[in-house]
Amino acid sequence: MKDSKAPAIARAAAVLRLLGHSDVPLGLQPIARELGLVPSTCLYVLRALVEEELVSLDPATKRYSLGSGVLSLARHWLQRDPFASLAQPALAELAARFAVTCIGVEISGLERITAVAVAEGAGNFRLSTEVGSRFPALLSATGRCIAAFGNHDLERLRPRFEKLRWDNPPDFALWSAQVQETRAQGYAADVGHYIAGVTVMAAPVYRTAGAPSHALVALALSRTLDEDARLLLGKALVEGAQTVTRQLGNM
Repeated sequence: MKDSKAPAIARAAAVLRLLGHSDVPLGLQPIARELGLVPSTCLYVLRALVEEELVSLDPATKRYSLGSGVLSLARHWLQRDPFASLAQPALAELAARFAVTCIGVEISGLERITAVAVAEGAGNFRLSTEVGSRFPALLSATGRCIAAFGNHDLERLRPRFEKLRWDNPPDFALWSAQVQETRAQGYAADVGHYIAGVTVMAAPVYRTAGAPSHALVALALSRTLDEDARLLLGKALVEGAQTVTRQLGNM
């Protein structure tokens, strides 16, 4: 776990995240070991989360899983931000039309993006991305969209850029040129930089005027998307993103 100015909250969030990613309920010792916590501290956190109904304890097995309180929080979030439900039809149409994996992401400033909707096409390529998965904001195609359409001084983004991890990292000059290209064409394309052999494309979605609040993202094996196919997919992503933007504006 990373150091935090609010360690109790950080521990609780880490427990919830771990349980959310686990396919099976977990016992105290595996949770404490995975998170690097002292078992007594971990037990204290778990008891507090059980009390708040965010975590459920099976008395018979002494194992923990997410509780029903998480659903209540998720419902309130969906009511506050309808992007996921609005984006799903557009993602499904794009995934089916181009045989790609499509993701709707929420942008949290320059810190991170979070997958909030996923649709898979009929192709052989499958990217294991689940709702709730988080990534550094400036990474890959979505990062180029954030840099291009967020009115950022690119030079000020350099320190964040230099911390990113890529399979085939572009240098800052190339990345800056790609950001300018993204601004000109309305969408971003990452061909094998983030993940070797994989093309990632993205188009921005806006809740209000200014910086994008979300993005529609498509992923496919690079060998299945030549330049013409990328052009068609890019235009379709822009059209889908514009549709979702209009729908968000009417909420």
